[in-house]
Amino acid sequence: MALIDTLESAWYRGAPAPWWTAPLALLYGAVTRTRSLLFRRGVLRSVRLAAPVVVIGNLSVGGTGKTPLTIAVVEALRERGHRPGVVSRGHGGTQREPLLLGAAPDPARVGDEPCLIHASGVPVAIGRDRPAAAQLLLDAGCDVVLADDGLQHYRLARDVEICVIDGVRRFGNRRLLPAGPLREPLTRLQRVDLRVCNGGVAEPGEYPMQLHGGDVVALADGRRQSLATFRGQRVHAVAAIGNPQRFFDSLRDAGIEVIGHPFADHHAFVPGDLAFGDQLPLLMTDKDAVKCAGFARPDWFRVPVRAQLPLAFFDALTARVEAALRRH
Repeated sequence: MALIDTLESAWYRGAPAPWWTAPLALLYGAVTRTRSLLFRRGVLRSVRLAAPVVVIGNLSVGGTGKTPLTIAVVEALRERGHRPGVVSRGHGGTQREPLLLGAAPDPARVGDEPCLIHASGVPVAIGRDRPAAAQLLLDAGCDVVLADDGLQHYRLARDVEICVIDGVRRFGNRRLLPAGPLREPLTRLQRVDLRVCNGGVAEPGEYPMQLHGGDVVALADGRRQSLATFRGQRVHAVAAIGNPQRFFDSLRDAGIEVIGHPFADHHAFVPGDLAFGDQLPLLMTDKDAVKCAGFARPDWFRVPVRAQLPLAFFDALTARVEAALRRH
């Protein structure tokens, strides 16, 4: 975590980056540009499916809200008569071969985010070979494929690209990894179809997105209560997501006194990780809750959030999807 803290201080807080990041960023940039060019020229081949593919991703590492947006897009497409499915690599899981998730997926095997998305009732397939995994969705009756965190996975041809932007941190120092947080140069934004700004202030050409909660849900028995019942209380909060501070800040904004415990993204929790030696309540994200439900205590709660976006975003997306359907 010390190295991560050092890098994030350079990326987002103006601290000097370690000297060795500059040559590595040059090398990373050269490889990234070459790879992208080879796919655009057809030297490296993309696999095109017999259905529209919508990619949801970002340019920067860390959490920007891709998973809540994916769930919101699933719901919007369903309301408009489509049968979407989601393909994911399955980060944090052990499964490598393509797999269509069953009724009770194991997050240790398939990853936490696929389990969370699957809980919304949508078909989900995982695998390192994303075209093969996506084909499982089509075989299951889906007519649109959403690729979660697939902006840089060029082997899967896409019809629509959505880039999610952290509205507070934006692009940090705007440098490539590891000198900065960028996976690709900012010029990549010129080629995406839709840009979504999560929090902060949306810039021209971006659709604003806000994550809203309200209730918390007990992991042990599913009982619900208002998040406001914790106002003025001291609680432990854990987050193994790309940007834990976003979660902690949202709880503080609700008037809760937070003892924050950040973990690495996709951390595989064990009971000892959450043994804090007191009787304070514990709040966590939905993504973390899928890994902790099996050993939860009565005073552990998940904090669900929903992505809210303007109708114009869903209209623009649906128009592109339906145009792609006509082409297919």
